[in-house]
This record gives sequence, C-alpha cells and structure tokens, in this order.
Amino acid sequence: MANPLLLPFLEWARGLRYPTLFKLTAVAFAISVLWPFDPLPFVDEIVLGLGTLLLANWKQRKAPPPLPERR
Repeated sequence: MANPLLLPFLEWARGLRYPTLFKLTAVAFAISVLWPFDPLPFVDEIVLGLGTLLLANWKQRKAPPPLPERR
C-alpha cells in the first residue's frame, strides 16, 4: 500500500523520462547510503519507489516492422 505522504511525490516522478528518473534515483540512493542518519524522512521508501518506477520505464524498444516491398 502506498504511503499517503509519498504518493504525491511518486505521482510526480511517474511523469519523468528515463535519464532524469535515473539521476533522481541515484541521488536519493547516495543520500541514503552515505549519511549514517536519516537526513530526509522516508528516504528509503523514496528510493524503493523511484527504483520501481525506473525498472517499469526500462523497456527494450522494438525494431520497426519491415517496410512492404513495392512492385
């Protein structure tokens, strides 16, 4: 179940494209790992939510279908 405090942030992050979402996730993860105390409330939950969105946006692009031959 989504935390009601984090839901607006994750809804906003859902609209981000891959490079921006990756950078935001990397920064949040670095904050979570490098500081021994919790500088931002719910930073671990934010990292998990952003990671989930990041994996959901990570898709293999399909090759375009071949063009029909002209005669």
